[in-house]
Amino acid sequence: MSIGRRLQVRAVDERSSASPIELFFDLVFVFALTRVTDLMAVDTSGIDVLRAALVMAVLWWVWVGYSWLGNLARADEGLMRVVMFAAMGAVFVVALTIPEAFDDMPGGLDGPVIFAVGYFTVRLIHLSTFLVLSRDDPQLRRQVLRFLPSMLAGTAFLLIASQLSGPAQTVLWILALAGDYLGTLAGGTGWRLRSVSHFAERHGLMVIVALGESIVSIGIGVAALPISWAIIVASLLGLSVSALLWWAYFDVTSLAVEKVFDAATGTRLIRIAQRCYSYAHLPMVIGIVMLSLGLKKILAYVGDGNHHRLTDPLQGWPLAGLYGGAALYLLALVFFRAYATGRVEVPRATTAVVLLALLPVVGHVPALATLGILVAVLLVLIGYETVRYAEPRETIRHGG
Repeated sequence: MSIGRRLQVRAVDERSSASPIELFFDLVFVFALTRVTDLMAVDTSGIDVLRAALVMAVLWWVWVGYSWLGNLARADEGLMRVVMFAAMGAVFVVALTIPEAFDDMPGGLDGPVIFAVGYFTVRLIHLSTFLVLSRDDPQLRRQVLRFLPSMLAGTAFLLIASQLSGPAQTVLWILALAGDYLGTLAGGTGWRLRSVSHFAERHGLMVIVALGESIVSIGIGVAALPISWAIIVASLLGLSVSALLWWAYFDVTSLAVEKVFDAATGTRLIRIAQRCYSYAHLPMVIGIVMLSLGLKKILAYVGDGNHHRLTDPLQGWPLAGLYGGAALYLLALVFFRAYATGRVEVPRATTAVVLLALLPVVGHVPALATLGILVAVLLVLIGYETVRYAEPRETIRHGG
């Protein structure tokens, strides 16, 4: 068999599912998410949270690019397999440099520069592959070329930011993301989407990856501490939060949106893919990462009797991350379904408002109670939806 034949590209089938290499690719992002949480966890401040959100937005846009690419050509065949492995290497280097993305550590290479160069490399691989795949598709080629300025602007701003510090550096990061996100949004809807089921599945898997990181945060928070009843209770409560957030996405909402997505055609199809998946899933993932910070801090509070008591409250940014992250996740879900189906889920929007309103109150109760209240609020929401919308839920899940 010739090398050319071995490297040939195979189109994605209409009913394709995620391939093993795409799941392997996602493992790099599992590691990256843990690094983002660590970026906030050591000395949590407002600037740390903002920086973590900016890094998360960069990582997400990288992943989104390859989700569109993998929907065009099979990721486990020929040239695409080589592309995926090359991109994994670049993303892994980016993940390694997350702690130095803004402030270079003494010794070694320049962390911010390596981060920016790694980001440029993974985007260059993505763009080059798109140009190869669009060689026989003039409309897609024009769309890729319209996308080129936003990609170049984003990477250029990050490279400039690597040479700065303080507020100027943060502003350049924001400009880099604005160039990428807004430029892509304004660049048109001439993209190709060959498999709705594959695209929806890939984004659902990333929600699971983020929720998995929240569970990892629970374990890391008490990894070096002796087991106790407080740790067991807090761990089970934390796991309950992750499970309830999983339920909020996968029980009905993702299925309802996918049904509408599958029936859409033309521009409407691409707009749903962009707005509901590429854009709306970012605040979901950021919300989960912020929540992970709160979970990690609570487990450290209840397990470390030398530095904290069980009566100590969770306060500051970890508390805001815990409740605010859950609220952000719910609001993103509201938009996710509303844009696709036209239905606004009032109970979820109301629950998000309740969580934000509870912040001044739960900041004065023990950390373990704060977690318990969060579980109770989410449990009420899920219980209400399950009973109140039992009939449409059955129709969406099982037909009839």
